[in-house]
Amino acid sequence: MNITRRHAAILPAALAMAGTAAAQPAFPSRPVTLVAGFPPGGTVDLLGRILAPKLTELWRQPVLVENRPGGSGIVASQAVAAAPPDGHLLMIVPITHVTNASLHRSLPFDPIADFTPITLMASLPLMLVVGNNQPARNVTELMALVRERPGRLNCGSGGNGTSQHLACELFKSSGNLDIAHVPYRGNAAALTDVMSGQIEMLFDQMAVAVPHVREGRVRALAVTTAQRSPALPDVPTVAEAGIPGFEATAWFGLVGPPRMAPEVASRIQRDVASVLALQDVRDQLSNQGLTLVGGSPAEFGTFLRSEMTKWSEVIRRSGARVD
Repeated sequence: MNITRRHAAILPAALAMAGTAAAQPAFPSRPVTLVAGFPPGGTVDLLGRILAPKLTELWRQPVLVENRPGGSGIVASQAVAAAPPDGHLLMIVPITHVTNASLHRSLPFDPIADFTPITLMASLPLMLVVGNNQPARNVTELMALVRERPGRLNCGSGGNGTSQHLACELFKSSGNLDIAHVPYRGNAAALTDVMSGQIEMLFDQMAVAVPHVREGRVRALAVTTAQRSPALPDVPTVAEAGIPGFEATAWFGLVGPPRMAPEVASRIQRDVASVLALQDVRDQLSNQGLTLVGGSPAEFGTFLRSEMTKWSEVIRRSGARVD
């Protein structure tokens, strides 16, 4: 084969390789955005603010946190689902990522098929709190009060489909209780109304609730985990306090657009894991009540599907709907 014919034979393969390289540039090749589908100040935003500077150092590219609140994460999810699959737009997701499908008649995306799972990062127990003006001193007394006044006591949450909302629905269905759900734009406003007596109860994130419990602003009745929390070891679990088998925990993971290259998703997972393993990061997360979890993209994908199955049944039994 002469040189001209040889080059002609090699050229298509070379062009194909060049096209592949162009379609999948080295990661990261430009600034990376971590999307938070909720307002600043919550745990989703907090995780982004902790990760961003560390990943900036590691990747030598700016990593920015962008808050896109709306629809319990739907606005942000729609943007990420339509983004290029190169890893430069990622999203920190809580449980609403898999519960919105059951709470809404339709979504502009599929929470499983239209995202690439990267890793489960952390979990966070919840705590059932009531205002100091409430007569109930424990879960049994609260349940008795609800039965005396069906439909008249209110359980707040940080929004429809949040972990607080789902814990409330699980409490209602497991205890056969008639409680009104009151969604807020973020759990801070709900907690303020519990303290002022505007609503009666809230399943709040422990990291947020514990300081207020210790300072006497609200009363802790139970934690939602299977075991008691070292932070407040005298507070029983909901299961101990009257509803056997009750467990509801908030969690936070990282996803990307659909069809991300497996090697990019794995690279991001490994780098995020290395950041979360840093002692100062672990201390920051521990101070917020967060427990590190970790895991591969495949493991997180399995987890997302199992959570979607579990909570869709809770939502179906409760009859909860957003639209």
